[in-house]
Amino acid sequence: MDKTWKVQDIGRWLSNSFKAILKGEFLLRLNVGRYFIHIVYTFFLFAMIIWISLMIESTMNKVERNKSILHELEIVHTQKTFDAVSISRRSSVNKMLETMGSKVTEPKEPATVLKK
Repeated sequence: MDKTWKVQDIGRWLSNSFKAILKGEFLLRLNVGRYFIHIVYTFFLFAMIIWISLMIESTMNKVERNKSILHELEIVHTQKTFDAVSISRRSSVNKMLETMGSKVTEPKEPATVLKK
C-alpha cells in the first residue's frame, strides 16, 4: 500500500480536526480520555494565573493613580499651609485691617488690669 501524503489528505485531516474541535470530540479522538482530569486541571491553573495577573495589574493601576492624587494633595496642603502662615503675620494682619478701613491697631501701651 502506498502511504504518500497528498494535499487533499492534509485538507481533509484539518477539516475533520476542526469539526471534532467544534463538537468537543477532539481529545477523545486522540485517545487522551484518561488524562482528561489533568487537562482540565492545567486549564484551571492557566485561567487562575491569568485572572491573578489581571487583578495585580488592576491593583497596580490603582496604586499609581492614588500616588498621583496624593502628590497633588500634598501640593495643595503645602500651598494652604503657606497661605495660613503668611496671613497670620502681624504685618499682613495690619495691612488687611488698613485696606478694610478698620480703626483697630496694635496697642501702644500695656493692657490695664482691672481688679474686683
